[in-house]
Amino acid sequence: MKFPGKRKTKHYFPVSESGRIPFAPDFSDRGSVYIVGIDQLIVDIEANVPNEFLEKYKIQKGESAVLEDRLIEEIYRELKEADAIEGEFAGGAIGNTLHNYSVLSDSRSVALGAISKNISVGDYAFKYICTTNSFVDFSYLKPVEGAMGRAFCLLTPDRERSFAIGKGIMNELTPDFIPEDIIKGSAALLVSAYSLRDENSSMYKSNLTACEYAKKYNVPVVLSLGTSTLISSRPDFFNQFIKDYVSVLAMNEDEAFALTSIKDPLLSCEKLLDSCDMILMTVGPRGLYIAAHVDDQYKRETKDFIHSKSIAEYNKFEYSRAMKRKDCKLPVKIYSHINPYMGGPGVIKNTNGAGDAALSALLHDMSSNVYHRQVTPNSPKHVAPFLTYSSIHQVSKYCNRASFEVLKQNSPRLIKGLPAREESLEDAYWDT
Repeated sequence: MKFPGKRKTKHYFPVSESGRIPFAPDFSDRGSVYIVGIDQLIVDIEANVPNEFLEKYKIQKGESAVLEDRLIEEIYRELKEADAIEGEFAGGAIGNTLHNYSVLSDSRSVALGAISKNISVGDYAFKYICTTNSFVDFSYLKPVEGAMGRAFCLLTPDRERSFAIGKGIMNELTPDFIPEDIIKGSAALLVSAYSLRDENSSMYKSNLTACEYAKKYNVPVVLSLGTSTLISSRPDFFNQFIKDYVSVLAMNEDEAFALTSIKDPLLSCEKLLDSCDMILMTVGPRGLYIAAHVDDQYKRETKDFIHSKSIAEYNKFEYSRAMKRKDCKLPVKIYSHINPYMGGPGVIKNTNGAGDAALSALLHDMSSNVYHRQVTPNSPKHVAPFLTYSSIHQVSKYCNRASFEVLKQNSPRLIKGLPAREESLEDAYWDT
């Protein structure tokens, strides 16, 4: 597995110089480390629409709505006639994250879900597979008769995203297509709140089966929240699900508010850390937060400026690496915040997929920790069962950088890996 660019490990992944065992990119059998994601396989169709369009179809701005197939087809025809469609991409929050993870790591990820049984050249299932990174393993998908789901990402003039979703066969995954041995050997299991909408669906039951396997084999469950409307409709359910299964929680500040009723991002993170081990929270133009636990004996104080907000000196131990709370004798809550990379793109073409890109970077760091522990188990990096390879401060930089790459383009997925050299960094940074 590789890290972005050819950065010096002492800069990008700082550990003490004493007894350092460097992370080399050419270990053998890197395919033994992978992540698994359960997804409602859909195609994202992006289109520019006026505000009146949302009102016509009763779609709440900034939220996600599941519509009847008849309405979805009507929307598609209207957008086609108006020449409003910007692009059609393989989509889904989990699909985006798996693709991005494989782009960043050059390594395998496994997708679980339902796909059209009969695939024809040029249809949505064909496009989905062709536009997804080749390291994403589709071997375990369930073949189903019917059409793939469609998600319209509707961009209003203020660049706010609203979603209209046609289900198709996206919920047809059944528990018998959840491979226990694949989840057992994975570095992380990635699930989405979207897949937990309907407790009567086979997709919901499949997610629960996968989470039970992950819990059984101590595999971290990573939950990506969908939209604040979905979370606010069932906050008690999602809070309980997080307590029961989730190790890492990924969300934006609106979704965090829907869970906690706390507007302040830091205080919201503080409360949610009572239910999970690690949090990635995006806060739009203000960047992102990472919060986690670390055992008191392994906490490392930052060498950067110490900041205070709603929590005094909240970033004091941001040079620490995340741990599961249950693995800490004396757990300490740690936080890190980062502003958008280089202030963010000059022009943000589309925010769709930026959070998925940030999460893929976090997953890459987590799986790299598993990988490094396998090939160099006696490294000082593994004196404790850490969740991440890097400090949460460094992970936040990586997440931020990956997110920037999606924000500056039209596609919700990474088109390529990160550059080998960053123009924003001085030449001395790259000296060997």
